[in-house]
Amino acid sequence: MYLPNFTANIQHVQRRENTMNYVLPNITLDAAGLVAIAEITAVAQRTVLTGTSIYSDSLILCPGLHRQQSAPELNRGEFPAVAAMTSGYVFRVENPATVSFLQRHGVTGHLVTLEVLPISDGKKKRFSCCMRDLTSHLFYWVSAALSPVVLSYFLYVREWWGVFCLLVLMFARLCNVFVIRRRTKDIGWKGASEPGAKGDLLILMSGDCWIRLQGAVDDLKAVTSGKWWRERTMAEDCLTAVATVLVYINTALVSNIHTFNQIILLVMFVLSAALLFLANITTRAMHMYGRKIQVKGQPKKYYRRRDMADELIAESGRKDWARRLGLIVDVDGVANTPVIM
Repeated sequence: MYLPNFTANIQHVQRRENTMNYVLPNITLDAAGLVAIAEITAVAQRTVLTGTSIYSDSLILCPGLHRQQSAPELNRGEFPAVAAMTSGYVFRVENPATVSFLQRHGVTGHLVTLEVLPISDGKKKRFSCCMRDLTSHLFYWVSAALSPVVLSYFLYVREWWGVFCLLVLMFARLCNVFVIRRRTKDIGWKGASEPGAKGDLLILMSGDCWIRLQGAVDDLKAVTSGKWWRERTMAEDCLTAVATVLVYINTALVSNIHTFNQIILLVMFVLSAALLFLANITTRAMHMYGRKIQVKGQPKKYYRRRDMADELIAESGRKDWARRLGLIVDVDGVANTPVIM
């Protein structure tokens, strides 16, 4: 009783294959799935800018999706020295996400001022913030919409291998999102609370880039002190490993998809990466632990580092922090050794 329907389905698939082969007679894309494991950092950069990951991220399927857990490595191992100009203490920025954001805004020979602000709970202020980042949100959500659209198309044309491959990638991303959200819940040690105190930090970045970071002391400690993520548990390690293996297995399964649909999948990967890259570069502020870091004013150029130091010393009313950073020397001409606390 079901034989005629079965035969009709086979004939439908064969006609579709013949049509696709006629349109694309000399194109083979058996290795199209390798694009998914290309070393592109757009996903990791998005994680840095948001400070965590949200479940809608699992819809964005672009090259480098398996490298989201490597977001703390984007600072390239730099932990710059920083001086508190209000207290004289010298230490290091230990949060790799903050360092990565500062590297993004650093300009050689310029002092760039940023501020740390608490994210307000007021509806008007939240709406105003969303409007300023409207372009970024638009790029992000269009990128997230591509995979459901392609998945719907594959369901319509009965490209079951394509449906399976997309679901595998979404599940792999969901695993990483779940683990990252767990790791960012417990922010751990951030130093003693100092309610009401204001802070003003000078950060010496590599490449002679100078960053001034201002805000409440508690907000500054939240984004500069301690770890960004806690270490993974054994279960989280296993889940991350499974997600990574699934992405690599998926690269082999893509070869079972028809050539025309492989091209669609390839275009989706490229467009998703491009849109996510645009979303990243149009994002003006970094969000983390209920705070945001944003640029304040324009970079100020100095021809000598000493000129910057003298100006900040006059403004802060003390020079001990400058000596400890090695920006100025003692009266006898011997530079102080930087003190790292």
